[in-house]
Amino acid sequence: MPELDTQTLTAPIYTELTRVGKVLANPLRLRLLDLLDARERTVEQLSRESGIPLKNTSAQLQQLRSAHLVSSRKDGTRVLYRLADDEVGRFLGVFQEFARRRLADLRSAISDGLGDLSELEPVTAEELTTRLGGGALVIDVRPADDYAMGHIPEAVSLPSEQLLSRIGELPDDAEIIAYCHGPYCVTSAACVQLLREQGRQARHLEGGLTHWHRTGNPLHTGAGS
Repeated sequence: MPELDTQTLTAPIYTELTRVGKVLANPLRLRLLDLLDARERTVEQLSRESGIPLKNTSAQLQQLRSAHLVSSRKDGTRVLYRLADDEVGRFLGVFQEFARRRLADLRSAISDGLGDLSELEPVTAEELTTRLGGGALVIDVRPADDYAMGHIPEAVSLPSEQLLSRIGELPDDAEIIAYCHGPYCVTSAACVQLLREQGRQARHLEGGLTHWHRTGNPLHTGAGS
């Protein structure tokens, strides 16, 4: 049997594998993927929420589409982008957790950006599944439009900017669990701190709605409360 040229035979395989790696090797694209998890966005919305200039946002989305990580659809004159499928979100969750365990600098950056979240006694998605319907009050502190697109079952919409003015609507004796968008969203942590300062029992959902969705839990749609 003639000797096989394994380098020649396998090089195209590894070249194709690097396509995904090259696309992910960009912090702006990773940020856009997190923003698109479980919700659709226009280029304009993504640019506004990410702080990335509009033209650059569009260019990054095209790179993500080239690796089949993002897809799009037309709604009238608008083009809406979303993750290509749920598998992309699950992969991102595994990727981020793997990087967190491996990289001390990443753990330090998360701590610097979000503070010591352990002080807020985070609730995991797995723990929350056992507590829905058990007396805990779950509040979604994202904008109402995001809540309508998809939220945790039984969660109440209470956008962060309304929290202080509507705090009287919350039962005094309820344990409150707050969540926002994703694993690096600071909003729910800030809301939990505010609630605690007002004498309420409050914790935040670890990983936010993104982690809830990536772990296979259901979302409800509609305006709700």
